[in-house]
Amino acid sequence: MEETTLLAGLVQERINDVLAQHREELAGLGSDAEALIDEAERFLSGGKRFRAQFAVLGFRSVRGLDLEVDAGRGEPTRDFTAALDAACALELFHAAALIHDDIIDRSDTRRGRPASHRVFAGAHSSGGWSGDAEHFGVSGAILLGDVLQSWADELMQSACASASSPAAAERARAHFNRMRSEVALGQYLDVLEEQQPTFAEHDLQLERSTRILVYKSAKYSVEAPLLIGASLAGADEAQEQAMSEFGLPIGVAFQLRDDQLGVFGDAEVTGKPAGDDLIEGKRTVLVTLARENLPATQRRIFDGMLGEQLDAGQVEMLQRTIRESGAVERVEEMITRNVERALASLAGAPVRHDASEALAQLADRAARRDF
Repeated sequence: MEETTLLAGLVQERINDVLAQHREELAGLGSDAEALIDEAERFLSGGKRFRAQFAVLGFRSVRGLDLEVDAGRGEPTRDFTAALDAACALELFHAAALIHDDIIDRSDTRRGRPASHRVFAGAHSSGGWSGDAEHFGVSGAILLGDVLQSWADELMQSACASASSPAAAERARAHFNRMRSEVALGQYLDVLEEQQPTFAEHDLQLERSTRILVYKSAKYSVEAPLLIGASLAGADEAQEQAMSEFGLPIGVAFQLRDDQLGVFGDAEVTGKPAGDDLIEGKRTVLVTLARENLPATQRRIFDGMLGEQLDAGQVEMLQRTIRESGAVERVEEMITRNVERALASLAGAPVRHDASEALAQLADRAARRDF
């Protein structure tokens, strides 16, 4: 069986078991509380599982791990347990981050289905409850994200308990903790940027947009999972450095591709409305580069439309402006350069050969995906 398919199945099975365990443990709260776990199950069903894959590959870069053999054993090995629990911890944390992100961005959909805060608001409305449905929806989704972060932490603790040594567990926990702080602060920088009344001068704006890209997404999408997996396996300093030198540029390429999809992605494929980032007013690297060479009048019109409630024709107009600016080609070049830089870092890196090949394949998938 292809390893990515096998891992996706193992992750889903482990997540299902974790949710079932929590459902049983929390049964005393009554049936009303089950709605939160029901939504957790819905939200955690499927997904790309990129972070889980990078965590397992980080582990495999240091120690051999045959998922198919280990999964077939009656009693899982410590290595298998550590790698799988870390992978699942990252998936739960990612789910929590997405749920909170949808609230912040006022997004109605996620993966082609209602966002969690919309699900809870809908339950309020259909139930004929008193109070404000929108506020209840946001409250329910915030609490769901909070509980998923708590359960992610429990899974990470389980992974650390199966680490190759106490020192390895300490390093993995440190990477996990730093990742959580960086994501929260990166998200804050993104929110803060959207509140600025005007764009900054180009070079400063590009620096700010890049910093948000790195800390809100790039590091936690690839570099942190690789470091967590590798450290659990007992990576030394050189091996962790190799994970960073590969992981950060791939994470940047991953987010640059995400920004492209946020403007040009097919709604039926991405599960988000076309031009969603334009409607939300995201000051991404793509948007920043597009503005650079626009005539003053056209730039004012572009800036005035960004972040407004746009109809389909207005979205198409902004998309056309971005294409004609040459920004798409420049971002594609940036993606290519980052992938090349990451792949070059693998040459002579102190990682296992089989993992190196798998990292190269996954890097290409992450940077060139269409959803």
